[in-house]
Amino acid sequence: MSETQDGAGTRPRTTRASTGGQSTPRRRPRANARRERGHEPASSPFPPIGYYAFLSDCHTGALVAPDGTIEWLCAPRFDSPSVFGSLLDRGAGAFRLGPYGTTVPGARRYEPGTNIVETTWMTQSGWVVVRDALAIGPWGPHNGVDGTRTRPPTDDDAEHLIVRTIECIQGSVQIEMVCEPMFDYAREPASWTTVGSGYDAVDAHHHTGSLRLMSDLRIGIEGNRARARHTLKEGEKRYVALSWANDLHGPQTADEATAMLDYTSHFWRDWLDDGRFPDHPWRIYLQRSALVLKGLTYAPTGAMVAALTTSLPETPGGERNWDYRYTWMRDATFTLWGLHALGLDWEADDFMQFVADVPRNEDGSLQIMYGVGGEKQLTESELDHLTGYEGAKPVRIGNGAFDQRQNDVYGAVLDSVYLHTKVGGHLPQRLWPVLEAQVRCAIEVWEQPDQGIWEARGAPQHYVSSKLMCWVALDRGARLAEIHGERELAAQWQQVAEQIREDILTRGVRDGVFRQHYDTDALDASVLLIPLVRFLPPDDERVCATVKAISRDLTDHGFVLRYKVEETDDGLSGEEGTFLICSFWLVAALEEIGEHRKAKALLERLLGHSSPLYLYAEELDPKSGRQLGNYPQAFTHLALINAVMHVIEGEEGGRY
Repeated sequence: MSETQDGAGTRPRTTRASTGGQSTPRRRPRANARRERGHEPASSPFPPIGYYAFLSDCHTGALVAPDGTIEWLCAPRFDSPSVFGSLLDRGAGAFRLGPYGTTVPGARRYEPGTNIVETTWMTQSGWVVVRDALAIGPWGPHNGVDGTRTRPPTDDDAEHLIVRTIECIQGSVQIEMVCEPMFDYAREPASWTTVGSGYDAVDAHHHTGSLRLMSDLRIGIEGNRARARHTLKEGEKRYVALSWANDLHGPQTADEATAMLDYTSHFWRDWLDDGRFPDHPWRIYLQRSALVLKGLTYAPTGAMVAALTTSLPETPGGERNWDYRYTWMRDATFTLWGLHALGLDWEADDFMQFVADVPRNEDGSLQIMYGVGGEKQLTESELDHLTGYEGAKPVRIGNGAFDQRQNDVYGAVLDSVYLHTKVGGHLPQRLWPVLEAQVRCAIEVWEQPDQGIWEARGAPQHYVSSKLMCWVALDRGARLAEIHGERELAAQWQQVAEQIREDILTRGVRDGVFRQHYDTDALDASVLLIPLVRFLPPDDERVCATVKAISRDLTDHGFVLRYKVEETDDGLSGEEGTFLICSFWLVAALEEIGEHRKAKALLERLLGHSSPLYLYAEELDPKSGRQLGNYPQAFTHLALINAVMHVIEGEEGGRY
């Protein structure tokens, strides 16, 4: 199976787009505005969310549109203010390299086993190939001392620069480079100055940081943008690089740029070699998901952001737009499941150490989420000057859920540590005080209502999934206490776990089906976790009935909603798409209850709705197949790994 998007459409898709894109002044659509067909608004200048390619250097990431424009980059960290933000406003900064006057590539792919994107262009006069990467290189003086780094430096680290090469492989092609940064979420345009006496480098300075654009093309300054043009002949290769490193270093020749790309390629492939991937047709989805998860990891601390972006809408044109550039503690369980399942234990250990590092609340509890450097305050604000993706407002930075009560966080942390301890064979001593505090907090709060796993902004409720994860906290806490030699404590905690179990079974079940919370008959996809966390055996009648009820009554075109918005007080208006993580949970749950054929059929449909580059956002519009929400989404890729491994193991175990 080729990891390629090509013009012939080798993989069936529900939407297509032709894309355009020359940079123009802020707030105006580009002269060659993209025109989407099918389910996209005819006048939309935005590519479909699923058409972006994802780059990473494990410090930050970038999104590249099909026309060769980098439309999202925050530097130097994932959660820094944007430098290129045209993903959220067509005038908020962009960086294009490609053939002049041609905006639809002939083919596009990840170089296998890497996060390097290769785009092939056919024009009337010739063919060119562009390679794009956030460069990774050997540790050196340019890395400097980072006061937020809590993980030991590795042999390789981010170069803090974008490297782009363009090579003519046949004929001759007119090419153009346009770089138009807009600092601080497009609040301030770049002001360029030349470096030296030539045309090979220009600088842009801002109080949030400095940039250096370097190239063997001749760079000119046109107001707030830097631009170059050239006719590339067969066999000729040129480069462009943009640096935000402390010393603003970068390649000085096309050969040096190519060497940096090759080193980056070796880094990703060497890393992927450490994983264990089954010899199966779905292997490519597992590998791409692993590369996404690694790419969303902030190397200095071991944190993993939920997604690269902020404010990509869950409802087209709607208000369900959130900032996901932070680390959620609940992701811990699924992170560990996914990474350990693929043998990627190093990253799992780094995440565990991050959990041990982050500051706790006065009662010893962990927040539900943190900044990638362990920051607690993630105050939410709105950027009214940005139009939003396809007009979806508000654009938010920060996340107001950071101080919510979500009782499931304790179970997520305890389950992840228990899994990590089982795999590693020992319980790190520095984690024990954290774990003991989380169990005691779970004991204090499990009888209280909360906002639930979906961070509802309505009234607190007695959510079944929150009670479930409090049970997980006590059950896993008891097991870890046994390992730690605290047998009396283990017995006490197990007794509380049984009390929680009885409460859930008494108050959380109606007509043999687990419900969203104690005071409703509504369904909620989060209860699909019941068999996955081993609360009840998969052959329990209530488990089977719940899985089948969700499959039948909480789906749209066969894909799973997290809940029905008309039945849930989430404090918001408007509809939302189906949640991909919930659909992958249903795959795993169907496999657990012995419905192998149904599980496999749903999984095949889900895999068929990946982006052309095998990436996933948070949600899927079941009617159009459009990806919705922030992108790429770690939670979705983690659930994909779990679901795929479940079905493969079901095939090998003969559960048909």
